[in-house]
Amino acid sequence: MQEAIESMVAEYAGKYLPESLARAAIVEVGRRTFARGFVAANDGNISARIGDDVILATPTGRSKGFIREDELVKINLAGEKLEGPLRPSSEILMHLAIYKTRPDVLAIDHAHPPICTGFAVAGIPLDKCVLAEVVMTLGVIPIAEFAPPSTDELAEAVAAKMKDCNAVLLANHGAVSVGKDVFEAHYTMERIEHFANISLVARLLGGEKLLTANDIERISEVQREAGAKMPTVACKIGPDGSASCGLGSDSASPQGSSASITGSSVKGDVSGELVAEVLAAIKREFAEI
Repeated sequence: MQEAIESMVAEYAGKYLPESLARAAIVEVGRRTFARGFVAANDGNISARIGDDVILATPTGRSKGFIREDELVKINLAGEKLEGPLRPSSEILMHLAIYKTRPDVLAIDHAHPPICTGFAVAGIPLDKCVLAEVVMTLGVIPIAEFAPPSTDELAEAVAAKMKDCNAVLLANHGAVSVGKDVFEAHYTMERIEHFANISLVARLLGGEKLLTANDIERISEVQREAGAKMPTVACKIGPDGSASCGLGSDSASPQGSSASITGSSVKGDVSGELVAEVLAAIKREFAEI
């Protein structure tokens, strides 16, 4: 049944879903989000745009793993509730700000996957040009500055970052991803967490071996031949032949970005020794429970 829902959603290819199908899809993505450990308790929120001025969203105070279709809340872009027995998610302002900024976005997933949230808490963006799949699909995953949850300040900070990318880390908070449907948004969240996991392991092993400028050009060529585009905030080749993460081929890297590719290995922002000590301490703590 779950696979059938995803197949039916795929047939709409970026168009508004029928409400009944959107409800089923949100519930299924909520189940997957909970099962993968991307949220705890009642954390996280998911929404889908099903009309020009109609959003279907998860309610506040409900576990995403056990939510029912009839508990979802229908609202408009002004945040006014149109239908539903419960209040919308407390983070609905962030969703609405993204939808207003990105008319092409039809679904949003906000969660707290442990590894990528760890990077967000440490203030480390996932901006290293390391994995070909991430370079082709996501590019840079920046961090939106901290703002209290459920505030206009947070909504504005995230929407500003989301103008040029499909995934953003939230400082000291979590992550948010977008897509043409809720499954695409969820798979982007999976990719963020997978990338964070690999990045952490690489840093424990001494640091990532970054892709070279030539590697990025070859990846770009594959994308062009497939009729696809590289992400807006992506690994780009500079005039000196180096590759860095930035906005476009002739734009500078984002302020504060430390990503720079010269073909050599680099140490991560986190000391391998420090991370090893932390992991050892965690193991000791659990061993005592």
